[in-house]
Amino acid sequence: MQRLLHHDDLGKLILRLAVGGLILLHGIDKLLSPASITGIGNMLDAMGLPIFLAYGVLIGEIVAPLMAILGWQARIGGLLMAGNMLVAFILVHRDELLTLNAQGGWTLELQGMFLCGALAIMLMGSGRLAMHPD
Repeated sequence: MQRLLHHDDLGKLILRLAVGGLILLHGIDKLLSPASITGIGNMLDAMGLPIFLAYGVLIGEIVAPLMAILGWQARIGGLLMAGNMLVAFILVHRDELLTLNAQGGWTLELQGMFLCGALAIMLMGSGRLAMHPD
């Protein structure tokens, strides 16, 4: 039993699959709904930034999660996902940073978990159960 409870590589795999898989679904949605990329571009434009940077979300929500899921350069994938979440905090959620939801939890708890999970992947790497362990 103790051996089962001390399987770091399995824990890393579960983390990579959960965080990467859930963020990937957001990226797939953006691919299927091009208007969302336009909306991100409009937010960037309002901040005086180039609209083409909106396509960076596809790196943070498709390429990086796939890197994490497969365990290929997972640390870089974690960094890209964390960067994507920081941009989301600034562009979309800055007014909610200090707010609570109706149940008393942080309004951004999902985004916060994505950010922390991505940072954990970046810091811990893929583990041995990966395409290219790091």
